Amino acid sequence: MSLSTNKMFYVSWEAFHRATKELAHQLLGKEYNAIVAVSRGGLVPAAILARELNIRVVDSICVASYEHDKQGSLRILKDASLQDDKQLLIVDDLVDTGETAKALREHFPKACFVTVYAKPQGKPLVDHYITDIEQDTWIQLPWDMELAYSKPLADK
Repeated sequence: MSLSTNKMFYVSWEAFHRATKELAHQLLGKEYNAIVAVSRGGLVPAAILARELNIRVVDSICVASYEHDKQGSLRILKDASLQDDKQLLIVDDLVDTGETAKALREHFPKACFVTVYAKPQGKPLVDHYITDIEQDTWIQLPWDMELAYSKPLADK
């Protein structure tokens, strides 16, 4: 999907934090002892989940499948040092087409895979998520935006 779609979903820092804490509530009581954040989108929710679930071991796997707004083939740029385990939590911000999720499922078949947002094509691949997003909607996450002055309507 590219930014040419006219459907946009804007997420503030506060909304993202609130949704990630809601995800932490879903995971409470389960025995996770480590997190692998999917870089880059999974780094922020992984930090929030690590705090809320009191998980001290956090690693990352660095993957690339997007060049700004165009999805291409998945490449693992840096692998996680943690081994697959049922107490391992794999964290990403979003599951979209499911291509990244499929690769991560093959890489970590025992782990629990969670995202904050899920689109229909990728949703079956995650164990827990918070918010449904339509497949043809582009999500603008807070680290991809900056605040800017907006002229009053009368001045436009």
